[in-house]
Amino acid sequence: MLHPRPVGRLADRSRCFTPQQKKDPLQKNGTTRTLQTVKDADGAVTSRVRRTVLPSGLRIVTEQMAGSRSASIGVWVDVGSRDETPALHGCSHFLEHLLFKGTAERSAMEISVALDAVGGEFNAFTTKEYTVFHARVLDEDLGTAVDVLGDMVTASTITELDVEAERDVILDEIAMHDDDPDDVVHNLFAHQAWGDSPLGRPIAGTEASITAMTREQIHRFYRRHYRPENMVVSVAGNVDHTAVVRQVRKAFGRSGFLDGEATPASPQQTDKARRVQPGEARTVRPQEQVNLVLGVKGLTRTDPRRYALGVLNTALGGGTSSRLFQEVREVRGLAYSVYSFATHHADAGVVGVSVGCLPGKYDAVLETVRGELAKVAEGGITAEELERGKGQLKGGLVLGLEDSGSRMSRIGKAELVYDELLTIDEVVSRIEAVTLEDVALLARELFSQPELLAVVGPAH
Repeated sequence: MLHPRPVGRLADRSRCFTPQQKKDPLQKNGTTRTLQTVKDADGAVTSRVRRTVLPSGLRIVTEQMAGSRSASIGVWVDVGSRDETPALHGCSHFLEHLLFKGTAERSAMEISVALDAVGGEFNAFTTKEYTVFHARVLDEDLGTAVDVLGDMVTASTITELDVEAERDVILDEIAMHDDDPDDVVHNLFAHQAWGDSPLGRPIAGTEASITAMTREQIHRFYRRHYRPENMVVSVAGNVDHTAVVRQVRKAFGRSGFLDGEATPASPQQTDKARRVQPGEARTVRPQEQVNLVLGVKGLTRTDPRRYALGVLNTALGGGTSSRLFQEVREVRGLAYSVYSFATHHADAGVVGVSVGCLPGKYDAVLETVRGELAKVAEGGITAEELERGKGQLKGGLVLGLEDSGSRMSRIGKAELVYDELLTIDEVVSRIEAVTLEDVALLARELFSQPELLAVVGPAH
């Protein structure tokens, strides 16, 4: 249930910065607002996004999609591995698992049966900055999904027996990821970048931290962070906003969870990325391949230059026509897998290149990748690459939002971590506005920085 790599309050001081001013005044508790309305050429509404803020601070955001027969719900909680002290390392992910184990009303089996019986898809994931529980069902079964998720996140029993059983499951999961050199090298890269801080540690924790964690510690963490003001419920599909609000009030109102008043947590943002620690980290393992990640400090998730970075990343290593894929794999035959990536956090980011190759080709791979980064730093990208990159980004964006699950994720994440919800057309316009000069300036700034290198494989 770990969130795949390319992602509350901090456990250390690294995220204690002043949020940017939101573009619109904060919506008052107990009110409903229409955020977006999209119409087709004939004037018919094809999509409408609405938001209600309950007195407790719980936010409910819906997108009504014309023509859809499914409905997706996500419960977004403003807590992740960045909120953990060393003693609680891995607690967010541990808790994510435990919330499936049962409540006063439902056993773990009954939770599973409730969604399986209606053909629903049901899962969760943990990132460094938030945790998400999500389900996708037929529109007529949305009430069941809302009720099950509401019960889970507000009334989990977290028994000692469940903690001990799930502890072994998580230790197995950690061992599984430790056997995957790609996971290991990316964790090593994050540790090189941010050191022994919440941002630099792996999301799942370590064998030592999970073994030592007690039921009492996990339960206190649960009660401290799983509060209405730290949550967003996002729903998309063939839904009615008023009906969803009614269902959420009933499902989440168990045991007085929605009693009291609170101000919703504000997105924490800055355009200035925190420092990374340049240098090399290496783990020797007797395996057939060498896995390496080479990168530099990147951008935060709200930096306006992220659209230019998206185009740059696509041209550099975002597909089979990219520079790295062509030069490393197609022309030189040095590796099977090579790609570039950009990871964004509230106050930090990295840009990097990931490659897996035979040990004998390591030196040539590293030289080739460094050469391509130097070229783009010196000369930017071509006009053809610019247009191709924009096309890939726009196509991926639009095609990726054709189902209710992706729409639910878009509005939920926007509400929890961004200061605005852009329409699809607004995002496309920002991509279209990227110029060759924008990309060239950004490439020069990024790839003139000291590099970070993480390597996992045989002794070299």
